[in-house]
Amino acid sequence: MKYVGLQEQISSNNRKSILLLAAFPLLVLVMVFIFFFAINYTEEGFPTIDLVLEQFLNAIPMVLLAVGIWFVIAYFANSSMINNAAKSHSLSRKENMAVYNLTENLCMSVGMKMPQLRIIDDSALNAFASGINEKTFTVTLTSGIIEKLDEKELEGVIAHELMHIRNSDVKLLIVSIIFVGIFSFIMQVALRSILYGGMSSRRSKDDGKGGAAIMILIVVLAALAYFLSILFKLALSRRREYMADSGAAEMTKNPLGLASALEKISGNHHVDKIKSADVQQMFIENTPKDTSASLFGGVKGLFSTHPPIEKRIQILKQF
Repeated sequence: MKYVGLQEQISSNNRKSILLLAAFPLLVLVMVFIFFFAINYTEEGFPTIDLVLEQFLNAIPMVLLAVGIWFVIAYFANSSMINNAAKSHSLSRKENMAVYNLTENLCMSVGMKMPQLRIIDDSALNAFASGINEKTFTVTLTSGIIEKLDEKELEGVIAHELMHIRNSDVKLLIVSIIFVGIFSFIMQVALRSILYGGMSSRRSKDDGKGGAAIMILIVVLAALAYFLSILFKLALSRRREYMADSGAAEMTKNPLGLASALEKISGNHHVDKIKSADVQQMFIENTPKDTSASLFGGVKGLFSTHPPIEKRIQILKQF
């Protein structure tokens, strides 16, 4: 994949952030409208659009307020949540001067403020970047990746994570994760209300089939909207890995260093003690242990958080 330039990538990610901020609330509002349409279905048939629209418009302020509060809390609390989920601890210059100096030198070479460094005590080979601003930007490394990579390989990995920060990837991913989480919660609440709430009590035996059909339609629409939001998030995640690889090659002037690191990381990257899928998605590599057993095994690329590591290595070797 051709590297498109740092400033263009940052601008592109900023535009995508705006689209995400607009798209996910719109999906939430669509689900709220469908919810009111469903609960107003009676034995007499479909509700009038005027009735549904009135209830929907009255609910919009509360829905947006609830979503906004959730987003703000999650957005600004994400760093501590990620660190807790990753079970990581801070790394100072005194604790590992080599890694600290390597990171500091890379940052100085491109004129960026050095992020925090954190360590996960695990023999697996992996790393990720996180944070929303200069105070919270963090590069987290496993102890295994520090011990088993040589200096040039580790430099490539750290540069990859620094590029996620420089390209605004970390903020973009956090926005997508938060909104998908919000949408998932609201969808579940709406579906439970539909399945166990007022709509079922209004149905008569005569229109049971019609009511069941409406309920199935609502479930299908809700699942489809949630499914599409996940695909969008995964597509963003895959693309950011290619861009970070390219940026790291440009930063270090040594694409083979990162390529060699990825070869060692492949198959040795599973941090079993981290159960959070959102944290796993942030890692430099996140291929499942058993892809053959996946429900979507035939189209696994579409449902992957990362592009194939073999393809990433191949592209780096072509630089």
